[in-house]
Amino acid sequence: MKAVKIIVVAGARPNFMKVSPLLKRIAEFNAGREANADRLAALLVHTGQHYDANMSEVFFRELGIPQPDINLGAGSGSHAVQTAHILTGFETVCETEKPDWVVVVGDVNSTMACTLVGAKMGIRVAHIEAGLRSYDRTMPEEINRLVTDALADMLLTPSADAGENLLREGAAPDKIKFVGNIMIDSLLDNLPQARSSGILARLKLEPSRFVYVTLHRPANVDERDNLAAIWTALKRLSRTIPVVCPVHPRTRKKLEDFGLPSRSEEHFALLEPLGYQASLCLTENARVVLTDSGGLQEEATFFRTPCLTLRPNTERPVTVTIGSNRLTQIERLPADVDEALQGPERRGQIPPLWDGRTAERTLRHLLEASSLC
Repeated sequence: MKAVKIIVVAGARPNFMKVSPLLKRIAEFNAGREANADRLAALLVHTGQHYDANMSEVFFRELGIPQPDINLGAGSGSHAVQTAHILTGFETVCETEKPDWVVVVGDVNSTMACTLVGAKMGIRVAHIEAGLRSYDRTMPEEINRLVTDALADMLLTPSADAGENLLREGAAPDKIKFVGNIMIDSLLDNLPQARSSGILARLKLEPSRFVYVTLHRPANVDERDNLAAIWTALKRLSRTIPVVCPVHPRTRKKLEDFGLPSRSEEHFALLEPLGYQASLCLTENARVVLTDSGGLQEEATFFRTPCLTLRPNTERPVTVTIGSNRLTQIERLPADVDEALQGPERRGQIPPLWDGRTAERTLRHLLEASSLC
């Protein structure tokens, strides 16, 4: 019996929703094989980049992800410190386990670091969510994307524009596999639980009668003037429509450092970070989503919920060209929110292959490349 060993890497909150569907499909593949047939041996490595219970453990519980086989415990620190911890820890794992494939997802430091280890050790690397580009190298995620895609052996793309980006950069066409958006697999798997989560009742919210906000990127929260301007706009907005904002640990620290309000006020609810299913429910039912998160842009696009992304660019342009997303800036935020509130409650379309079968297509490509089909 032949066993192909795959290490699946997750490190930060956005990764967990992307590895869950693939791990489930691998388990289903193995369960359906004859007793003496070839298998996929999958190990889950959690780098520990996100280690807070609200940012990590709750997602494992909700998504039904098995406990990691290995946790590197990388923790926080500067980009260099965190990346170095992951590099040294993951190299030891690969020396011990000798995998045939390393599968990385997204664009966090764990993605780049584990790709670099795999490439230097001659281990094939598959990148789920390859080819996304903001063309803004001030974003750490953009550097991670560029390095990962330059080194990976299989580039699994979520949208047609991602493949075009890779071809322009000189990627070999046979490396590029258009499989769709694996985030939507998790979304559809969790939608029944999201709709029965009770979060609307707990927060006393009515569908399409609130604005859902998530903000954490340095450009928005690390400068006092920027964060103060955003908070002023949100408080003013809350006089018109309730505003719900789960506060990222980074954002809460900055609010406290800058002496800005970090407690809920009437119609302006500042919450602890939410679980995935509660967040999905809020995204589906919001009148408008305001975010700087890549994942929420995609989820809002699937639900066709009007979305404003508080960034000068997006690595997910399909959410703008096809979906419900629009880019905004701090200085025009109030006007853009007003325009969104006056527009249709649903807008845009769902992009191709955002259909809940991306993990299935991803697994098929891995099996073909491993001669297990």
